[in-house]
Amino acid sequence: MQQYFKLFDFSQKVNYKTEVLAGLTVAMTMIPESLSFAILAGFPPLVGLYAAFIMGLVTAIFGGRPGLVSGGAGATVIVLIALMKSHGLDYVFAAVALAGVIQILIGVFKWGKFIRLVPQPVMYGFVNGLAVVIFMSQLEQFKTMVNGQSVWLSGSPLFVMLGLVALTIGIVIGFPKITKAIPASLVAIMVVFALVFGFGIQTKTVADIASVSGGFPPFHIPSIPLNLETFQLILPYGLIMACVGLTEGLLTLNLVDEITATKGNGNRECIAQGSANILNGFFFGMGGCPMIAQTLVNLSAGSRARLSGIVAALTILCIVLFGAPVIEKLPMAALVGVMIMVSIGTFEWSSFRIINKMPKQDIFVGIVVALITIFLHNLALAVLIGVIISALVFAWESAKRIRAKKYLDEKGVKHYEIYGPLFFASTTAFAEKFDVLNDPHEVIIDFRESKIADMSAIDAVHKITERYAKVGKTVHLHHLSEDCCQLLQNATGIIEVNIIEDPTYRVVSN
Repeated sequence: MQQYFKLFDFSQKVNYKTEVLAGLTVAMTMIPESLSFAILAGFPPLVGLYAAFIMGLVTAIFGGRPGLVSGGAGATVIVLIALMKSHGLDYVFAAVALAGVIQILIGVFKWGKFIRLVPQPVMYGFVNGLAVVIFMSQLEQFKTMVNGQSVWLSGSPLFVMLGLVALTIGIVIGFPKITKAIPASLVAIMVVFALVFGFGIQTKTVADIASVSGGFPPFHIPSIPLNLETFQLILPYGLIMACVGLTEGLLTLNLVDEITATKGNGNRECIAQGSANILNGFFFGMGGCPMIAQTLVNLSAGSRARLSGIVAALTILCIVLFGAPVIEKLPMAALVGVMIMVSIGTFEWSSFRIINKMPKQDIFVGIVVALITIFLHNLALAVLIGVIISALVFAWESAKRIRAKKYLDEKGVKHYEIYGPLFFASTTAFAEKFDVLNDPHEVIIDFRESKIADMSAIDAVHKITERYAKVGKTVHLHHLSEDCCQLLQNATGIIEVNIIEDPTYRVVSN
């Protein structure tokens, strides 16, 4: 268990002051976001804060890496809106718990490694799209409710809001030039709070979003029928939520790996997320996943250990229990300014510098992923489409690489030396290399520089040898690797392939 509690190994170098201050900063930025997502989905506001506390605490202690911050994220909450409207909150909690079970299974079976299939252009698109989403979500704070309708601020309230946001951004940019001992984001929040409170400035506060006061998360068993019909109802929501959470979480983990030049554990993160979501389902939380914005706030504040995440989660709980009257007076302008700087820091500005050096298909993939993230807010779908496009492009490019060197030896035997992988996309080009009618009676197809990769490749080999057999000519397959031979042997029940007995498929040795 030492690996889970490495935080408490005092031989580890941990800057406790930095970790505590980073945790406080993260908590300040997480509260309004969790409340906003909960209200957006039609949940009671405290459901969002409970999720932030449970997700943050469990994943900070047991998660796949230090520095990663989890909470009640909008990416997973959006999935549950339809279920909330159609069946109510108890079904949502059941779906959240089921999503947790699915995530634990993915971690136990070590399926988290499939995140390696996400190429760099998809990562660029994901990060850039998310940066835009974070920025655009802050614009909602420049609106107010008038006669039950949301309208943009105007006049003095707008100028006050803009001025306080600009002051926050200025402090976040300028304060690190003075000292980095205290996170600039926390300093900005405290300065703007003191200014608003001291001078009695009228501006939008956390209280205008929702009340954050309450008790300890209550234990609650979802009141739903325990039957197959209920399971079939919540399974799609739980499965989608699990996939969205793990996709965002593992991509965020990879991003933190790059920033900190360290290596996290994706499968452990899956198990931690799943465990936290199961607790959410039974302790009145809306569920969640790692939050890239808060994670970047945490890292920019200097955190590199698990303590900051624990402090952030406990701070949120203490605020719910005791500190709501103070926190509700925090000006939203300060939090908006911090999140705007986070969005600027999240954006991969280097992608503009290398855009002329990247292949056109990679640029296309990055733009598509970013646009889907921005307009649909569906991170899992964006990444999935990006991976599919990248895979198809790779298959197409690989298919063009297959070629054949042809020559006759002194015995009059025709040799075809195949170069490049033989798989579903290259079978047509492979078949076009052969001149069946004009070739001599004996042909050798040499696979020294090639590989039979899949069922389509086996079928292509079968068809070309069949064509030669029909005109009374013999084909030898040369230099097949052991796994290629095994593929051909395994295929005998599907197509007529027998590399031992059938002379058409004889494999000659060196």
